[in-house]
Amino acid sequence: MIRSMTGFARQERGFAWGQLAWELKTVNHRYLEMSFRLPEDFRAAESTFRQIIGKSVRRGKIECGLYFRPATAAKALEVDQEQLEMLMRTVRQTAERAGERARIDVIDALRWPGIVRDTQRDAEPMHAAAGELLESALKDLARFRDSEGARLREALEQRAEQMLELSHQVEKRLPEVRAKIRAKLQERIASLVQEPDQNRLEQELVMIAQRLDVDEEIDRLRGHLIEVRKTVGGTEAAGRRLDFLMQELNREVNTLSSKSQDLETTRAAVDMKVLIEQMREQVQNIE
Repeated sequence: MIRSMTGFARQERGFAWGQLAWELKTVNHRYLEMSFRLPEDFRAAESTFRQIIGKSVRRGKIECGLYFRPATAAKALEVDQEQLEMLMRTVRQTAERAGERARIDVIDALRWPGIVRDTQRDAEPMHAAAGELLESALKDLARFRDSEGARLREALEQRAEQMLELSHQVEKRLPEVRAKIRAKLQERIASLVQEPDQNRLEQELVMIAQRLDVDEEIDRLRGHLIEVRKTVGGTEAAGRRLDFLMQELNREVNTLSSKSQDLETTRAAVDMKVLIEQMREQVQNIE
């Protein structure tokens, strides 16, 4: 299956205890690499988030940002009555020693360290909610990357078709190329020897034909192109296999080019190299 490694998704949802938002951004990378920006309340759940992402993303560098805005109503205040009583008693005793009536400001008392503390939020449902929201964001990310992957698949199939057409052009020229090589060799020998040994001449022609023959390269080239088509139309992750096939295509075209004794064949080989390089660039962005 063709899925691009480039993508973006954002999911936001509100809860009684606050607002959560995930932002996911992926770019191409040889392996799966994750980086997280998490609020303090959610750092303990990072390993869980990694497992969730690992089930959906196989390759690529993914930046994951979780944003949390606590709900004001959920942040209830809890007064430490014992601490408050001690503070009030100390204030009154100090005022009596100073010979003044105690003037107690309630707001100032509540601001005293340790008097008011935040109620603890239950982390478990918050972490569970963040995990569910992450799964939803990953679905959006997959749709984005699948859409990009469809575009890459179309481009790869077009270039594979162009390469097949070029291979047919090379194959059609083979009889003419062989005839030219034979005529050229006979002409050269005739200029050097008046009565050449015909048996020896035929042996030399066969050996030269074998060295310059590109039938096998064309057959293997077509086989790799068929495999490219099969891979881009399959259901499995295709990136690594396509990367290997690009190497094999490049090897066959290089051999074809080195054996070429014909200008048109050389041009076709150059055009194939350009197409392979374009395909290789696209494959680098496939999961």
